[in-house]
Amino acid sequence: MPLEQMDAKQVAHYLHADVREVIKLASRGQIPCRKVGGMFVFLKGQVDHWVEDQMHELGGRRLAGIEKGVSAHHGFEHSDLIGPMIPRDPGGIAVPLKAKTRDSTVRALVELAELSDLVYNRDELTSEIFRREDLCSTALFPAVALPHPRHPLPYDIAESFIVVGLAAGGGIPFGSSRGDMTRLFFLVCCKDERTHLHVLARLARMLDDKAGLAEMLAAASTEQLRGLLAAREAAVLAQGH
Repeated sequence: MPLEQMDAKQVAHYLHADVREVIKLASRGQIPCRKVGGMFVFLKGQVDHWVEDQMHELGGRRLAGIEKGVSAHHGFEHSDLIGPMIPRDPGGIAVPLKAKTRDSTVRALVELAELSDLVYNRDELTSEIFRREDLCSTALFPAVALPHPRHPLPYDIAESFIVVGLAAGGGIPFGSSRGDMTRLFFLVCCKDERTHLHVLARLARMLDDKAGLAEMLAAASTEQLRGLLAAREAAVLAQGH
């Protein structure tokens, strides 16, 4: 529940962190919270968004800890997550993705999901993704963006899904703060908050490998990219938590 209240100890467990670190972040105003009766109080939804904004600066070990804490909090199994969420027929992955601008990229990804009958309300979903991008670009990783609605839209999609697009050539200007072009896109649409953060944490771990990412960016076909994603997720799971 996004409005679920948590104390510092619960946030520490959720993020697989030391409670002293959480209190230090809260005291410095570096994590969203408020004080009630001298104690820090956190809203889970705000913590989720804070984690999302920090992911590009976290290393694989820290991301693994966050995924473990999120999984334990919501009762997730430590198994394949990304692969099963990418539809196989008639699409789910586009190589190359036929788009040249930020807006056409988002529309092309939503159309991919429509081909698999996963979208009930295309216009509303597309608008929510644009609203999230207008707040801050999701091009958080070099050459990679994770566009998604800021909040789950359970009535606009049939089930939680991921669709993937790999742009040809030099990439697409997607608003990266680094000023670089973006080539690999993961459209993440979830029906609930718990799945959303778990997916983002797993993807971030999978992308935290320069050699693996380089292989994905060099993929020449849909099936090759699907295989590389499966292999990278397997490698992440083999590393454990």
